[in-house]
Amino acid sequence: METSWARLKAHELRDLAAQDAVVILPVASIEQHGPHLPVMTDTRIGEEMARRAAEKAWAKRPTIWTPVMWAGLSEHHMDFGGTLTVTPATFRAVIIDLIAAIRRAGFRHILISNSHGGNIIPCKQILDEISPGLDGVVVFATYATEAGEAFGAPLEDQPNIMHACEAETSMMMVCAPETVDDSDLAAHNVPFGNGPDFLAAGKAAYRWRPLAHATPNGVLGMPEKSTPAKGEALLEIGSQALADLITDPETWADVQDLRGAGTGGVPFAGRR
Repeated sequence: METSWARLKAHELRDLAAQDAVVILPVASIEQHGPHLPVMTDTRIGEEMARRAAEKAWAKRPTIWTPVMWAGLSEHHMDFGGTLTVTPATFRAVIIDLIAAIRRAGFRHILISNSHGGNIIPCKQILDEISPGLDGVVVFATYATEAGEAFGAPLEDQPNIMHACEAETSMMMVCAPETVDDSDLAAHNVPFGNGPDFLAAGKAAYRWRPLAHATPNGVLGMPEKSTPAKGEALLEIGSQALADLITDPETWADVQDLRGAGTGGVPFAGRR
């Protein structure tokens, strides 16, 4: 089966909408990933996660994925060069417009699949804003967070994703090996392990900081520990977590149905 929105014909997409297919909208970034990885790292990994997740989910629920929204929120990477970023207002406007376009094409269930940390808070804010008025469901997930502890199982030096690290380098060794400079990965190590979040302050406070606050070369982690075998395992774990999310009926429970159960079936205001 073909799961790529971009490769399908318009009539095929209409048919899939009639089948109530799920649409994965991958969001990512173009930003520096240290001296050894290309700036497309988050975008390429996000595309691969979406493709694999759609293929895994298909047997239980038809699922397709759109081209990656590569323009993310990466202001914190600008000190290192090579980064393309947009403002939060632009990011918000584009994501909302893309969701609207997907819905106008007839699809009711959309998974925003994220592969860049800087997009997390804005995507949650977007869903908080638009969801009360939707006839349908939009869900947001970041693959490594959705996989949880399982994502860290193949890793030696970190519990989950960091940046240009053992995990991302390993996955890029699978997704685009020709773009990985593995001539001296040990030289790029920036030990971080279970260290403090560089955005944290006090006991539970948040503050903005550029990534240069935490690393001299744009890396957080130990790329020296990377292998293609780990990369393949991580891609499978992350995409399976997304597929499980997609195929769980509870994920797509309509808000109006839930509200109706407690209000005698009275539809909520603002539905469109």
